[in-house]
Amino acid sequence: MKIIKSILSWIIPIAVGLLIAWGVTHFIVSFVRVDGTSMAPNLSNNERVVQFVNGKVRRGSVIVFDAQGEDPSVTESKKYVKRVIGVPGDTISATNGEIKVNGKKINQDYISESQQYATNNPGPVNIGNWSSLKQLGTRMEWQQAKPVKVPEGKYFVLGDHRSVSNDSRYWGFVDGSKVSGVVKVPFWDNSDKKTAINEQWKHFFE
Repeated sequence: MKIIKSILSWIIPIAVGLLIAWGVTHFIVSFVRVDGTSMAPNLSNNERVVQFVNGKVRRGSVIVFDAQGEDPSVTESKKYVKRVIGVPGDTISATNGEIKVNGKKINQDYISESQQYATNNPGPVNIGNWSSLKQLGTRMEWQQAKPVKVPEGKYFVLGDHRSVSNDSRYWGFVDGSKVSGVVKVPFWDNSDKKTAINEQWKHFFE
């Protein structure tokens, strides 16, 4: 009995610790590595960030999602990190970098004017101005539906580095079931980054 009690005395704490760690990473927070430069200058390639698994997704939130089944070029599970521009029911238009959601101009002071302009003119691919999501989807030949408004349970996302980002402009919406969390940068990071990533949703419209 003493041997069994001795064994249990160290097995139980380890099991409890593992269970807590599993619960934290699956239901509260986990770490994600940013792959690529599509969120520059606010998030860098290979930067590790925290995602809140059950974080509320708002316009302006930076989210992590599985791109498989969303981006047709992705054939296996792959995490994308992008910024939410449109939520269900929103209309979105863009003219020379000026984006309007439901007819209201949004605030884009977290990126340069050149990257704002690249929303419509990213360089190699001519996206052009769009007055509706339907027009954009038709022009870019989305494989999914091309409605005027963001559908229920979906999000329209863009990368901050618009000239290189592979995002909703090219393939359409992100299903909410694919979203694994909302990105936050730690309190010790610089104030500009914290505002751009953690708090942009508070200042989404101009």
